[in-house]
Amino acid sequence: MVSNNTFLKLLSDRHFLYLWSAQLISQLADKVLLILLIAIATSETYISYTVPVNSRESMIMIASTLPAILFGSIAGIYVDLYPKRLVMMVCNILRGLLVLVIPFLPKMLILLLITTFIISIFTQLFAPAEQSAIPLLVPESYLMSANALFTLTMMGSMIVGFAIGSPLLHLFSGIRFGQELLVGGMYLTAGLVLFFLPQNEAIPPKAPQHNVWKDLKDGLQYLKQNPLISGAILQLVIFYGVFAAMLKLSINLSEIITNNRTDFGYLLAATGVGLAIGALILGHFGDRLAKQPLPLIGFVGMALMLLMFAVVKDLWLALTLAVILGFNGSLVGVPMLTVIQKYTPENMRGKVFGLLNNAENIAISLPLAIAAVTLDAAISQFGNIQGLQLVMVICSAIVLGLGLWSWSITRRALEKVL
Repeated sequence: MVSNNTFLKLLSDRHFLYLWSAQLISQLADKVLLILLIAIATSETYISYTVPVNSRESMIMIASTLPAILFGSIAGIYVDLYPKRLVMMVCNILRGLLVLVIPFLPKMLILLLITTFIISIFTQLFAPAEQSAIPLLVPESYLMSANALFTLTMMGSMIVGFAIGSPLLHLFSGIRFGQELLVGGMYLTAGLVLFFLPQNEAIPPKAPQHNVWKDLKDGLQYLKQNPLISGAILQLVIFYGVFAAMLKLSINLSEIITNNRTDFGYLLAATGVGLAIGALILGHFGDRLAKQPLPLIGFVGMALMLLMFAVVKDLWLALTLAVILGFNGSLVGVPMLTVIQKYTPENMRGKVFGLLNNAENIAISLPLAIAAVTLDAAISQFGNIQGLQLVMVICSAIVLGLGLWSWSITRRALEKVL
């Protein structure tokens, strides 16, 4: 039985501590880097060919996210061919060096966008390597707790990273190349920490004529033949899709509640707090709750919160609903990530997590676009309040329907395995 000090037990394992520390440092660096890149792109010193400031900000975000859609699956294939420790080290070191090169590049927006794009490619390699490395270091009985800690760290770094990013960069602005040294140094530090991970991972021999597309096809075929893993990925995709849609819907919701669209950050932060609370609870009591239908509870809870958002008018009530929404999301995210790590063969983890990474990024981009278009159409037809209410009700029904369907797939497959 995993006791309440599971996190302390995990962190007392120095190898796991190295991996977790590298995650914490590199994810904080990711958030601060985005703030830095936007600041550089919008500065007066950059040649932008009269590109407006808002467009420059969007172009940096697109350059940062596009590699996830284009190369997420392929990245996972390459991760399976090399030691995870080596992949993570190289990715962090190269990201750090690329950041350090930025001050010496010609002050042209196109070069900054290319550099951002390349850094993001290495991020796509790092993500599946990190997820695949967890079950190599953690006993099976501790996997849910380890994933809960990584989820907690991810949410914490998002909240803290964006909150302290600007003040931290401002603190280093008085030093020549200080901001680039700060971010680049964080990546290099994370790479150095990973040097101390064990080197005993067994890597299958590479075929003389390695075919990336065949590996990609093999990964897709594996998911087709394994409803347990594909069902878990489907649930994670729905989970990410909900929060992507909330990114847009929260802007309109905050406008109705507080008459200020910029207050949407409070709702997103509250959702992150809920996710963190859920991850913390699952980390402590995950073994006792493992046999409970956690994703089912999570999907029903998320659908109910979306439905209640349609009628909420009070800010504090909305924040409370957002916390509960995030908590229910953790009941889907953490257990399904654990299922994938637990039941995916070691030689397939990179491919599976690469496909998952790709699917997650599509799940973030597509619902965001659909929500925006649907919301605009509904508002033009019924007005701000009724239009938002209609979209919230539709989203609630979709989440409930897709959630129950995907959960039933995983549940039936899991019953055959246990």
